[in-house]
Amino acid sequence: MKHGFIKVSAATPALRVADPAYNAGEIIALARQAADEGSALCVFPELSLTAYSCGDLFTQQVLLDGALRALETVRAASEDLDLAIAAGLPLRAGSGLYNCATVLCRGKLLGVVPKQYIPNYAEFYEGRYFTSCIGLSTRSISLLGQETPFGTDLLFTCRQAPGFTFGIEICEDLWVASQPSAKLAESGATVIANLSASDELIGKADYRRELIRSQSGRLICGYLYADAGFGESTQDLVFSGQDFIAENGSILAESQRYESGLISSEIDVERLLHDRRRSNTFGGGEPSATRIFFDLTPRETALTRHIPRTPFVPEGSEQLASRCEEILAMQSVGLATRLRHAHAKTAVIGLSGGLDSTLALIVTVHAFDRLGLDRKGILAVTMPCFGTTARTKSNALRLAEEYGASIRTVEIGDAVRQHFQDIGQPMEQQDVTFENAQARMRTLVLMDLANQNGGLVVGTGDLSELALGWATYNGDHMSMYGVNASIPKTLVRYLTAYEAGRSGEALAAILRDILDTPVSPELLPPKDGEISQKTEELVGPYELHDFYLYYLIRFGYRPEKIFRLAKYAWGDAYDGATIKKWLVTFLKRFFAQQFKRSCLPDGPKVGTVSLSPRGDWRMPSDASGALWIAEAEAL
Repeated sequence: MKHGFIKVSAATPALRVADPAYNAGEIIALARQAADEGSALCVFPELSLTAYSCGDLFTQQVLLDGALRALETVRAASEDLDLAIAAGLPLRAGSGLYNCATVLCRGKLLGVVPKQYIPNYAEFYEGRYFTSCIGLSTRSISLLGQETPFGTDLLFTCRQAPGFTFGIEICEDLWVASQPSAKLAESGATVIANLSASDELIGKADYRRELIRSQSGRLICGYLYADAGFGESTQDLVFSGQDFIAENGSILAESQRYESGLISSEIDVERLLHDRRRSNTFGGGEPSATRIFFDLTPRETALTRHIPRTPFVPEGSEQLASRCEEILAMQSVGLATRLRHAHAKTAVIGLSGGLDSTLALIVTVHAFDRLGLDRKGILAVTMPCFGTTARTKSNALRLAEEYGASIRTVEIGDAVRQHFQDIGQPMEQQDVTFENAQARMRTLVLMDLANQNGGLVVGTGDLSELALGWATYNGDHMSMYGVNASIPKTLVRYLTAYEAGRSGEALAAILRDILDTPVSPELLPPKDGEISQKTEELVGPYELHDFYLYYLIRFGYRPEKIFRLAKYAWGDAYDGATIKKWLVTFLKRFFAQQFKRSCLPDGPKVGTVSLSPRGDWRMPSDASGALWIAEAEAL
């Protein structure tokens, strides 16, 4: 439960049709397994105590009585289990027979939720036996010797972790136009449990998966789907037991179809609540609900869910290629729109031979192609100075030539020396002034060349540099349109590699050599002709900083939680001391450098994290980071 992680399970037991005693035993066995794994909630399929495919046997008193005895068996067994259980059975109430979910925890029957939508079409004929609860005024039912809450608006909340609140809908309830889960989520349910018996048809599995995934995203919730499977009658239908655990648009776990058993994962309710808070359109009201509390032993949930090391980068080659294509399209359309609106004749880029300026050139080439403009209108400017190496200068010139851009070399060394004389800066004093004067001189050259040629300066700085403040104020910090403003450093590499993969041999070779070049601003003199100033040796690995940035901004995680996730995700790649060191560095720089982000040039947002002061991130330039830094230093 620590940090909002709640382990949950969805189970498909091997059943026998119309044998509640046997089915209760199978349910108990899987519930014990879920409890041993640390789950707080285990969900079983629709009518799991009797099986879904009992047909006219549902009208038999013997089966209904057997189901109640089986429920009592499960209740008694749950006394020793530290988790909530949701299991289904047919239940009489008044003159009707209802398809119900029961919720039990530590020997207590917490509540009963009847199914609202009773399908009676195609292969479904539940209306032959069951009554819809829509319009039913009954609020409680006498069951297992107690008065038990009965209704569709029940919410079950863990006292030890109030963010963990779940509601229930049953099978068809998900497939209708107005799902009960929407009202439950608006009322505060962070998790929806669906007890289902969805038969298998060609193509249905993919549709079912997408339905569950999208519902979890639409409701910003965790969604547990437990499906009937092996043991159900195959007289006319086949049930595959396709179980899911989804969270806010992502599938965390999925069972193998046509197999019985259990799937488990951890739902991050802190993350869900954060996303609901930041979305002022979520809900739109607070529907009434009956809240039922239950108790579980507080514990630190062991993580098993996948936490990607590079959260900005899609996993899987096919998805990565598709995402890279989409991002490059968004960047180039953004720039093309700005160029056309400003009637710009040229686009001026400071090309260093490094990754960021390479990506900016790639984007600019695509923008010119979109507009049908001659690439000679792209002015690639190299500005060698004290730290420039032959490798980066050569790559910059060759790259511009391969793309068909115009090339201009402006040696800025003499201008910078004159500036040092003007301000009294000794050449041998290689401090921040020594470095930043070069960056500002380059920006001056680019801006003036843009004026001369009726063009715009295309910015090259990326999201990771903005987060760390690793940019010279009014130097590389400034441009007329920053195409990489929401591209983190880890993604810059993949976008460049994607371009290399679809380029001709000569261009691809240049791009790959740039990818192999250490990241550096090249503001200090080289040693033996090689880059002496390597950014990641100074501020830390960008792959870690991008990890910190993603979870701090996207989900508002506290440093303690980010640290835990980083240790889990990176394993042996970085030890705890290293992760802590660079986390503290990240937080100090992030809070200290907000003033640079408060006056950023325009640039396109392409992902879920942006630091634009006009968009996602509005933070005072003088906000204190003391709380965050202190927590990180105490780890």
